[in-house]
Amino acid sequence: MDVLANPGPLKDIVLYDQEKHVSSAVWDGQERGALRCHEHTSKLGEWKLKPKQIELVERAGFGFLRRIPAISLDNPLISALVERWRRETNTFHFTVGEMTVTLEDIALLLGLGIDGKPVIGLTYTTCSAVCERYLGKSPASNSASGGMVKLSWLKDNFSECPDDASFEEVERRTRAYLLYLVGSTIFSTTTGNKVPVMYLPLFEDFDDAGTFAWGAAALAFLYRALGNASVKSQSTICGCLTLLQCWSYYHLNIGRPKLNREPIHDQFPFVLKWKGKQNGPTANRDVVFYRKALDVMKPTDVVWLPYENMNGGDMSDRMRKSLLLGRSKTMLISFDKAERHLPDRCRKQFDLFQDIPADVQRWVRKSRGVDGGVDLSNKMESELSEWEMRWENIVPDDVQGVDEADYMRWYLGITRKIVGRPISLSSEFQRTISNVRDILELAENFQIHDLDLERGNMISRIIGLAQDCLRDQVGVTATPESQQQIELGKRMRGKERVRRKGMGKRRKGIDPMEDYGGSEDESQFGPLVEVGQMHLPLSHTNSVYDGTHMYDAVTKVDDMELCDTIPQLPETQDIHKIEGSLLDDTDKFVEESKLQEEFDGEEPTESYDVKKEDKESKVEDDDAAKGFSDVSGEENANREEEDETEMGESVAESSSLDRRGENTVVA
Repeated sequence: MDVLANPGPLKDIVLYDQEKHVSSAVWDGQERGALRCHEHTSKLGEWKLKPKQIELVERAGFGFLRRIPAISLDNPLISALVERWRRETNTFHFTVGEMTVTLEDIALLLGLGIDGKPVIGLTYTTCSAVCERYLGKSPASNSASGGMVKLSWLKDNFSECPDDASFEEVERRTRAYLLYLVGSTIFSTTTGNKVPVMYLPLFEDFDDAGTFAWGAAALAFLYRALGNASVKSQSTICGCLTLLQCWSYYHLNIGRPKLNREPIHDQFPFVLKWKGKQNGPTANRDVVFYRKALDVMKPTDVVWLPYENMNGGDMSDRMRKSLLLGRSKTMLISFDKAERHLPDRCRKQFDLFQDIPADVQRWVRKSRGVDGGVDLSNKMESELSEWEMRWENIVPDDVQGVDEADYMRWYLGITRKIVGRPISLSSEFQRTISNVRDILELAENFQIHDLDLERGNMISRIIGLAQDCLRDQVGVTATPESQQQIELGKRMRGKERVRRKGMGKRRKGIDPMEDYGGSEDESQFGPLVEVGQMHLPLSHTNSVYDGTHMYDAVTKVDDMELCDTIPQLPETQDIHKIEGSLLDDTDKFVEESKLQEEFDGEEPTESYDVKKEDKESKVEDDDAAKGFSDVSGEENANREEEDETEMGESVAESSSLDRRGENTVVA
């Protein structure tokens, strides 16, 4: 099937949430731009740790994470990756197949433990008691919110440990650092620079803290953040975005920067390969650039096994043995967040043949908001049971893979093939109009004299439908019966715009649309969304769009018909001439209507009232114009002889002239 007609999925057996996904909005021309990326690593280097503190950090399992410097985030690249993320499968759906960030990736890239106890415990709705117990002091009310504390408060109060500090004080300051570290990296939130205090009790005993699977929790947190950001209504993303960006650098030859030095392949954790200043033409790359690159990504742009030639010399034996969990089909847990880890969908990342994976088990991500002091372990028994079985659910390496062509045929039927339109909506619109015009020409030139009545009516029906489609387009002339109504509509709308312009200055501060601050188009049709080179209103579903203007379907009257040559706009001083001409034309038309009614023997009462209203409106317009002139004269008295209006006034006058000029063009 043509990808322009249906970019997929052709079957919703896997991607059942397509309508909520950002790719649906992008396909409809609703760009949301680059996501706001929340990671708060810029001030991590301001913490001054004593040797004893560094030892405690390593015992807690964060020795490698501490060494990772802040890396400049490429927001457009991350945003384009999010457009390919599917929360139904917790994988990226690329043109070459599914890929994901696995437990193996997070262990090698960040050096965090991926085996051990799940990161779960008590929740808190206030900070005072838990901070007093584990840090020795509690934050002021302006430094805490619910169960979260500001990162700035932690840094201001605990970032430097005195030389003569007691061992208890050293532990407290180290716990504050660990809370700051996880809150600014692997568990960063979209609530600003805050971190939940629920992690503090897990740092009470530093050796016990080292037995938790912090890497698995970080991956669960990132999966949830990616899933949330992939919903079309979202504009932010959190989690460990350094991990996501560096994973992309290793696996995809898209957006990868050039290092200003030869990469050192034996550094562990492997994120350190990308530390330091990076060179590359990334400044002019936006989301659309990366989207197009991902839409045409070839197999040669993918590195399935990026770490096979790298030497993790500093990796512990325990971590080496745990790397097999990268192939575990299990549940990842981070307090209230539980996410599925499905490496069976990405077997090529483990140098295995890819078979057609099993259907995705649909599950609802539960919101487990509870009161403070409640242990979440009692609410996630099934998820915890899956994690306990992680070593029994390793994806086997002896599964018979299907032929690559068979897999791709299946995959292209269940996936979203592309995210961005190969042809913009504006180009598709123009192409459609051109095709309808050709159909109309063929139908009108079709010989129907030798056809039976039924077929002749079908040709007439085709002509009528094509004319309906092109009625508001260039090159189709209105029928004589409707021309009079069209001309009247043009003049009356032109007159109304003159009145609104004149009254605008006098009613400033009173008119609610002035307070709204939107443009005239926005006030009528709602916010605009850029679509290629068009701007389509989001509301007025019954309106008709002709490629240049939006018309209400009730009136369905042209504001302007394009000509081969557009007349030169008049000078500013001719404004009143134009206004007078518009009003005179309207009066003339009404007078003709009056004479026609008298000729038919009807009472001209209604015509008389219209003319009277026109005269009153004309006086009203003259008063408005005079008031406008008085205001301008008071504001610009010192410059009136040199320049008739201020620059801002001139722009407004030109815009108004442009609109009035549209209504004075006669087809």
